[in-house]
Amino acid sequence: MPVDAERITALNRKPVQTGQWVLYWMQQSQRPHDNPALEYAIFRANQLDLPVLVFFVLMDDYPEANQRHYRFMLEGLAETRQKLVRRRIGMAIRTGDPVKLVPVMAQGAALLVCDVGYLRHQRDWRRAIARKAACRTIAVEGDTVVPVSLVSPKAEYAARTIRPKLRKYTDQFLKPCPRYRPKHSSTSLLIEGENLDDLDQILKGLKQERGVAVVSRFFKGGPAIAKKRLRRFIANSLPRYASHSNQPQTDDVSALSPYLHFGQISPVFVALEIAKAENAASDNQEAYLEELIVRRELAANFVYYTPDYDRYTCLPAWARQTLAEHAADERIYLYDRDTLADAATHDPYWNAAMEEMRRTGFMHNYMRMYWGKKILEWSASPQEAYETTLVLNNRYFLDGRDPNSYAGVGWIYGLHDRAWFEREIFGKVRYMAASGLERKCDIQAYVDKVARFKLSTASPQKEL
Repeated sequence: MPVDAERITALNRKPVQTGQWVLYWMQQSQRPHDNPALEYAIFRANQLDLPVLVFFVLMDDYPEANQRHYRFMLEGLAETRQKLVRRRIGMAIRTGDPVKLVPVMAQGAALLVCDVGYLRHQRDWRRAIARKAACRTIAVEGDTVVPVSLVSPKAEYAARTIRPKLRKYTDQFLKPCPRYRPKHSSTSLLIEGENLDDLDQILKGLKQERGVAVVSRFFKGGPAIAKKRLRRFIANSLPRYASHSNQPQTDDVSALSPYLHFGQISPVFVALEIAKAENAASDNQEAYLEELIVRRELAANFVYYTPDYDRYTCLPAWARQTLAEHAADERIYLYDRDTLADAATHDPYWNAAMEEMRRTGFMHNYMRMYWGKKILEWSASPQEAYETTLVLNNRYFLDGRDPNSYAGVGWIYGLHDRAWFEREIFGKVRYMAASGLERKCDIQAYVDKVARFKLSTASPQKEL
């Protein structure tokens, strides 16, 4: 078997049919290597003595996506298509609805292979396409270390409950993805589609929000850049990660979340590179792998088993109850969504975090927690605060709109956390204060760092 059997799921019972190619519908795993779905498609194509064709559907109405997200994704897809050609694999890109376009393309396929997405609409697409496709449809999971349904059959309460379940399987799945050479080339197949040579022209033709600026000078998309960032992080920052992961004035984070979001780098590949690094003590490796595997896959578990993962009702009952009990508490400061989006509050630390988010599409994770907690404190109700947090998160972050985003926003309001000492507005939900930032990190240095983004083209991670 080319990949672990536990990663493979048949989405329908239709037969493998006579066809011109094996079709891989690429959606979540947007990379040319370290991609179990792609390698499975090549393996099966070789068995069937057929070429493999990669198909990507570019939607101009993807939920909450704007030109910032599209530009980053298209930069990655352009590189992926070039590297697939080097592997003798053609890639067709068309604009439209995947539920309509993929079954049409699969009419010429002996077998349809897809990757796995965890969000509601991604799963709906796959079910609908499997019903419509004329051939066998196989999903191959490659964007978590351990397949989500194998880890647990239910939504886990917290990191402490999922951690031992993940550890049971981690060694089994932490191994390099195989790589196969296609027996037959598909690069000469004349498949009509988008030309990625002019990304600006493609962006102009898409129906999407244009009010959020692209951030290519800070974060350019692509699997190669993702791996460069990883190598630089291991060389320069991993030795300090355990002590600096809560120090936003430093750049000692990997900044890989946008690349993981778009599937431009494999979490398995990242974990293997971290685990074999010889320049860092084990506590740094363990701290990073805790975030990459335990926290990230807790988020995948959350959205997979929680239908309302993007609504206030997804919060645990204790959190909703305590927030309701304090909903009428007096707020010293109240800000509407536009004021927050403009980074125009009384709090210079919060404003700096919002400014980093607006300008770069990224925010240090420690500041993300503070940023969200203050929205709860400064909103007229917890429900309004939740909606505002999610809207701003998904609009400005490159890695917004994914399991980590929904779990991260939920955490602000008590998800995957426990009850703390009761206080006004927050009730028993965890609180964060400016004084805590001042005590735990050099917060003024962070404010100064963000201010320099306005004056310089330098990336927060030194542009590649």
